[in-house]
Amino acid sequence: MTDGGLYEAFLGMRPALHRYLQRRGARDDEAEDILQEVLLTLSSGKTGPVSEPGGYLYRMATNHFLIHRRGAVRRARREEDWVGAHTGDPPDLDEAPSAETSLIARQQLAILQSVIDRLPERTRTIFRRFRIEGETRPSIASDLEISISAVEKHLARAYEAITAVRLRLDEDKPLPRHLTIGKDGHGA
Repeated sequence: MTDGGLYEAFLGMRPALHRYLQRRGARDDEAEDILQEVLLTLSSGKTGPVSEPGGYLYRMATNHFLIHRRGAVRRARREEDWVGAHTGDPPDLDEAPSAETSLIARQQLAILQSVIDRLPERTRTIFRRFRIEGETRPSIASDLEISISAVEKHLARAYEAITAVRLRLDEDKPLPRHLTIGKDGHGA
């Protein structure tokens, strides 16, 4: 199955995948976030032909769920360790981001906003109602008198545009601090 077919399979299976994640213990908002990560992965085009799309999508959802949960456990453990090591807030801790970090964040936000502003009007409206205002896909579909599938296609278009920009922004990040060892035994 090609990537387009995998995307179509995802759209058809999205409600079942959502229920599956909830049975695994994900809250409704967690399941939505996980499914959107799956959609972003599918939109990135980094998947090849798949012979069993249903199994592949369930595995993707499971993997994203596990990554999400591991991150939550690590954050909770880190916070507990910090609280255990420090009683109260240290008086000299400056929690404000650096000027450079703030500038980069503002620039990236402006870039993403311009991408959203360039989307077709209906796609932009559906994206804002779903992601910013928190409306459900069925209520948006009903209000705009279109199908839920059409709403999902508009959302997918918005996510594709955002993913393309995210990939470009990620390319600008510094290289990792560790070396990888090549076949010749030297650092790459």
